[in-house]
Amino acid sequence: MTTSQDVIVVGGGAVGVSCARELAAGGRAVLVLDRERNAGDGWRAAAGMLAPQVEASEDDVLFEVGLAGRERIAELAGPLREATGTDIEFRQSGIARIATGAATVGELKARVAWQRQQGHYCDWFDAEEVRTRWPWLGPTMGALWAPREATVNPVRLVEGLRKDAERMGARFVAAEATALERHGDRVVGVLAGERFSAPEVVIAAGAWSGRLLGLPRPLSIEPIRGQMAALPWPAGVEPAVICGDESYIVARGSEAFVGSTLEHAGFSPEVTPAGLARILDGVSALCPAWARFEVSRTWAGLRPVTPDGLPIIGREPRCEGLWYATGHGRNGILLSAVTGQIIARLLAGENELENLHPLRPERFWDW
Repeated sequence: MTTSQDVIVVGGGAVGVSCARELAAGGRAVLVLDRERNAGDGWRAAAGMLAPQVEASEDDVLFEVGLAGRERIAELAGPLREATGTDIEFRQSGIARIATGAATVGELKARVAWQRQQGHYCDWFDAEEVRTRWPWLGPTMGALWAPREATVNPVRLVEGLRKDAERMGARFVAAEATALERHGDRVVGVLAGERFSAPEVVIAAGAWSGRLLGLPRPLSIEPIRGQMAALPWPAGVEPAVICGDESYIVARGSEAFVGSTLEHAGFSPEVTPAGLARILDGVSALCPAWARFEVSRTWAGLRPVTPDGLPIIGREPRCEGLWYATGHGRNGILLSAVTGQIIARLLAGENELENLHPLRPERFWDW
């Protein structure tokens, strides 16, 4: 059987459904190929922090794109609820980055100063202010406070984007893409059990993107495992999102999501005793009293990480009609919606944005 559409999106995670929604909104006939197995999907395991200001440094080429990603999700929250009935649980309640040592204080204060010079709302809280706001934390030396930072429920986000894409005419097929089909230097379709033809293909399969046969260059994407756990959120404690040196605490409903690890473990999404112990050690460093809390559940996901830590977004110069939207690493949720916008604009023939140049596909394996 052969089916035809304008664009095939390979991958039905946060980035894939965002691309599908934006392309369908532009009038394209879109088919999304989403593999049936979901073990290890990075978006299902994400904490959902939208934190470009908390994580950025002055030389971070993703800072402006990250800000745009956060604001795009904020823009979508209302329309997705109205169009699909899905509450993506967008909460713009701010995120704190805790300083636990003198070196961190200097680094975070410099980050606050740089962001304020750029016109972004960011502040420094001294240790007393941190104790006043979050008395349940352990000793600190202050904190960077970014009040526009936010959180979202990644599963609800994907659900809402998918429903809206389908409402606009996008079609989803549960099938695992195995190979690109090419005629010379042009892509003509994708093999996924059967042949699906299209003049444009967007690779958005996360950690699995490089497994497709027929790619014109190797995709330098490695799965990096992130383990996480949930603890009960203490009764009477106001919800908060706190980041430390190597760990974080995210309030969601009656739970505290805590994490996370960064492990080279291939495509294994298992939770390990060593990984869980590392997470709990990090949480205890932030909040010693939480060391006695019982873990209610654990999980892990595979992040698609490139050698330089930047995503691969844009046109494949060696194959007409082939586009990439993958390799987002820990920023998959943050950059999902803005990546969809970027891909839709590029396929519509708009010029590449200047800040996308570091993300170009040909920076790897350019022989």
